[in-house]
Amino acid sequence: MKTLDSTTSLHIKTWLEGGYDDKSKKEIEDLLQANKIDELTDAFYKKLEFGTGGIRGIMGTGTNRINQYTIGLATQGLANYLHKKFPHQKISVAIGYDSRNNSRFLAELTANVFSANTIYVYLFDDLRPTPELSFAIRKLGCYAGVVITASHNPKEYNGYKAYWNDGAQLTHPHDENVLEEINKIQSIGEVNFTPNSEAIEIIGNDIDEAYLAEIKKITLSPEAIRKHKDLKIVYSPLHGTGITLVPRALEKIGFTTVTIVEEQRIPNGDFPTVIYPNPEEKEAMNLSLQKAKEIDADLVLATDPDADRVGIAVKDLEGNFILLNGNQTGTLLFYYLIQRWKQLNKLTGNEYIAKTIVTTDLIDKIAQAYGIKCYNTLTGFKYIAEIIHQLENKESFIAGAEESYGYMIGDFVRDKDAITSCAIICEMAAYAREQGLSVFEFLIHIYQQYGLYKEYLLSITKKGKEGAEAIKAMMNTFRKNPPQEINGSRVIKLLDYKTSIEKNMLSGEEKSIPLPTSNVLQFILEDGSKISARPSGTEPKIKFYFSVQANLKTKDDYTNLDVLLENKIYTITKYMEKLLRKY
Repeated sequence: MKTLDSTTSLHIKTWLEGGYDDKSKKEIEDLLQANKIDELTDAFYKKLEFGTGGIRGIMGTGTNRINQYTIGLATQGLANYLHKKFPHQKISVAIGYDSRNNSRFLAELTANVFSANTIYVYLFDDLRPTPELSFAIRKLGCYAGVVITASHNPKEYNGYKAYWNDGAQLTHPHDENVLEEINKIQSIGEVNFTPNSEAIEIIGNDIDEAYLAEIKKITLSPEAIRKHKDLKIVYSPLHGTGITLVPRALEKIGFTTVTIVEEQRIPNGDFPTVIYPNPEEKEAMNLSLQKAKEIDADLVLATDPDADRVGIAVKDLEGNFILLNGNQTGTLLFYYLIQRWKQLNKLTGNEYIAKTIVTTDLIDKIAQAYGIKCYNTLTGFKYIAEIIHQLENKESFIAGAEESYGYMIGDFVRDKDAITSCAIICEMAAYAREQGLSVFEFLIHIYQQYGLYKEYLLSITKKGKEGAEAIKAMMNTFRKNPPQEINGSRVIKLLDYKTSIEKNMLSGEEKSIPLPTSNVLQFILEDGSKISARPSGTEPKIKFYFSVQANLKTKDDYTNLDVLLENKIYTITKYMEKLLRKY
């Protein structure tokens, strides 16, 4: 018979005896009486902590759940840290929220706690995209910011992304220091929930207009937009915040023919037309693709609920709509931006781009060809923003990307930004058309110059405490007993970002990795393939990233070579799945 472990029992006892509401206490007591050990354990076995995307979890009662208490504790901890960091100063914060259930309630609660702690609050009047919150922090001169969102997670989730005064999500040492302040709070009674309404200011359209003006400033091909303003664009906000700004952004830079997927236009935290509100999922794009076929569109865009990620679909060589993955879209954006910077004589030799270590190496090759630095970071846009902060007024930032559909163009936002990305993707499509190419042909043109790279993501979900332990066991096994070969090709390098050691598996030579530590492993194979293993920082998943490559001589060779690489990824994936069966 299962029993509660000591930590879970202690957390439950604290809730039952503490200053929590009667409804929550009754829910816990009912679960105890029904001996729902698994449910109680998952809700109370740990406290939510900041991951790569802040705090994120299932909504409900418990220390491992998103509710008014976990949000209140996080806000009180952040408020305490701000006062400690900036004593005797008039501190202000900005707060935004997305379309998820309870987001407005939790945003107002966050505003109340800040205002109760003598911190001035700028609260958006309605839901807004996450990147606009990042922009607002810097525009208003705030010391920090918060957005209530769980990004692309299922409807049961919500979350809390915390930002610093540079508009970026918290990084070292601020994230650890905020956690320390949260952990110092001994009881929920130490959280001040009583608001000071005079310290809460509602913001809205003025910030929208300033943000849209920045997007227009960074466009590089206004003449191509003017000539191809009737590009037929289908857009879906997937029931999220993108509807507030994507259509306005496209109109502002000059596009006139944007069709909204009506079934997904209205913000709705239940996300009724999709299983997961994530443009990475093919199913989430179905209605967009149906509309695109119906009107014979040129380009399809879909953003996740907080509009920091965007997925796109284009026509292939046969005229059929296909979904591009995040690496392909990132490649198109980087190539377009770098090429246009060169054509407009904007390159001085002091420019750089940034991407994460699991994002395609094709981007590195493009940057190298143009003499541009490419910085690789750990997963999470906060690390890209950290590089921008470090290089402020020293080097010029062009763009940043991560393979999971996140892109940042220009530095007026310090997080991934689907609003700006949608605008520049459409501009890139207009530019390609001006060259007599479709978007897909433009991508093949890049492949011919730098090689055909193909990537695949294998994501394995392991829920609850047992799942977390299984993921930990997987990583420990790969770390202690790495495979000598994978799918018939020798492993020649092992990069362990947790120990910060890169090891040559043939010579035994080791050297340090100049990045912060992270629980990531990368295997470089003799045939040029790369496999990365990384537990997710925001979901109960472990992710395996596969990358293979080959030279593409002509456009006519594309289809056969693509199939060849697809089969190679398939065999490598099956090989890895076999290794993982025991977990």
